[in-house]
Amino acid sequence: MFERLSNSYALARSSWQVLRQDKQLIVFPIMSGIGCLLVMAGFAVPLVVWPQLLDFLGKQAQGNQPSPWLYVLAFAYYFCSYFVVIFFNAALISCAIIRFNGAEPTVGDGLRAAWLRLPQILAWAALSATVGVLLKAIESVHDKLGQLISWLLGTAWAVITYFVVPVLVVEKVGPFQAIKRSLQILKKTWGEAVIGRLGLGLFMFLLALPGIALIVLGALLMVAMPIAIGVAVIVLGLLYFVLLAAVGSALQGIFLSALYQYAAFGQVPSGFDQDVMKHAFEPKKKRGLFS
Repeated sequence: MFERLSNSYALARSSWQVLRQDKQLIVFPIMSGIGCLLVMAGFAVPLVVWPQLLDFLGKQAQGNQPSPWLYVLAFAYYFCSYFVVIFFNAALISCAIIRFNGAEPTVGDGLRAAWLRLPQILAWAALSATVGVLLKAIESVHDKLGQLISWLLGTAWAVITYFVVPVLVVEKVGPFQAIKRSLQILKKTWGEAVIGRLGLGLFMFLLALPGIALIVLGALLMVAMPIAIGVAVIVLGLLYFVLLAAVGSALQGIFLSALYQYAAFGQVPSGFDQDVMKHAFEPKKKRGLFS
């Protein structure tokens, strides 16, 4: 466990070095965040402007069960949100893979690559939205039991589809083939795919320390100095965390791309240590998949 965590942390540091080399990769999480906010506004504003829509949904409800139209609305919202996230993740992963193979990626390269995979992205967004609605339906059946079952199924879905987006980007397959391929790759990368989140989490915690320091400093300054100075420092700390969220998303995409390239093709990504990559995968052949 400790050995895998150490490997994952080393891979996280390598991902950071790639991001430092290609700082434009952070643009994709920012675009994704802006797109998700626009989608949210697009669904929220009509409900605010025309509150009778909420009345209509309430009247269509049957007992304790939500209105069927609510599930239609939920599907539409999930579909649009997933499409935005998947599209820009695909663009980021495309750029990362271009970098791994020694070329110089641009934002335009990533967007073009994602656009060329538009049919696959749309299909995957539709399937993801369907699963999201089904999980919500299960959750609404029973408060506690439904929530538990929905959480378990949602977690399992997130695990088995971990490599779907890079598969869509590189292998140009449909969503169901991508899920099957994701499972195949997951068998080779089980420890790193799961424990890798811990390694990235530890790395992100270290990056978060300056932001924490700024917020604490701002709180102290509000007591000892004019409030405006303390508020300004706190706002600076909050902006740091907004930027850090984009950095974390970019690092996750780079990390995922690196695992995918090595597990799928046996190629060590440029910017990653060959011994670390090999050491991360070889032990599972000796100890077994879940050891």
